[in-house]
Amino acid sequence: MDCFEPKKLALLRVLEILETYSDSEHPLKQEDILNLLSKDFGIELERKTIGRNIALLKEAGYEIESTKQGCYLVERRFEDSELRLLIDGVLASKYITANHSKELINKLCGLSNKYFRRHVKNIYSVNDWGKTDNQSLFYSIEVVDDAIEQNKMVEYDYNKFGTDKNLHKSSFQRVSPYQLILHNQRYYLMGYSKYWGHMVYHRLDHITNIRVSKHDIVPINEVEGYKNGINYQNLTTAMPYMYNDKPERIVIKTCDKMVDQIIDWFGKSVDIKPDGDDITVTLNASPKAMLYWSVQYADEVEVVKPEALRQEIKDFLNKAVDKYK
Repeated sequence: MDCFEPKKLALLRVLEILETYSDSEHPLKQEDILNLLSKDFGIELERKTIGRNIALLKEAGYEIESTKQGCYLVERRFEDSELRLLIDGVLASKYITANHSKELINKLCGLSNKYFRRHVKNIYSVNDWGKTDNQSLFYSIEVVDDAIEQNKMVEYDYNKFGTDKNLHKSSFQRVSPYQLILHNQRYYLMGYSKYWGHMVYHRLDHITNIRVSKHDIVPINEVEGYKNGINYQNLTTAMPYMYNDKPERIVIKTCDKMVDQIIDWFGKSVDIKPDGDDITVTLNASPKAMLYWSVQYADEVEVVKPEALRQEIKDFLNKAVDKYK
């Protein structure tokens, strides 16, 4: 340690040492803490002062266990299992770039002791995960939050991938932002578009050049179908994919082994009834989304009602069969 810190910082540094170096399997003796104070911070103390500092930390509410082998910090803001859960969430999030994922994971690792990092082996494989290349995602989140706080619209370019695998401007958008929604591992901006006359759901990692507009938002209770605000349960269960058409009553016929999938996608509010050797399921969902969902499970699921959706699925499947003739 080239620089020396004042002794008045010792209490803070003792806590930092306990957070970094100690746990139930790695208790620290007073001599260990003295050596670390000197090595890491250039603070020289008497051994009895360490005991007083630990007593003060206990009085302040920190749970420090003292044993014959030494002392250690029992409780932290996050359990290691909670940190693993958060880290796995960052790794699996397709909307966070690889570089930002590494930064976030390093910050999360810093909330535990130095031994925790040994167990986070997949931090080094972050580049192997399917990640967005949009570096402005977190800036976009801040702009949307500011616009919602100020009751202002947001303006941005909406982009789509070209054959060169890069995003290209598809349209200019001005919408009233209401909510950021995490759905199917993607972030979506939920907002009302005056131009289209309905709610839109735009992927946040496809948005660039976003800014707060000078125009006031359209209050959500003035949007058709949202007089009472956002029904989050309906929002997540009625749209397996983020389409903006109005949910309808849909009846499907399937088998018992599909119940897990149906509840995973649509929640427990669906109506399930025995139908001979099969089951009939009634639910409310977006017809556009249900077209693609039912095709995904075409070998197990038959849409019974509405007839218009049933016919649309039939036409879709016939076109698909034609391609493989």
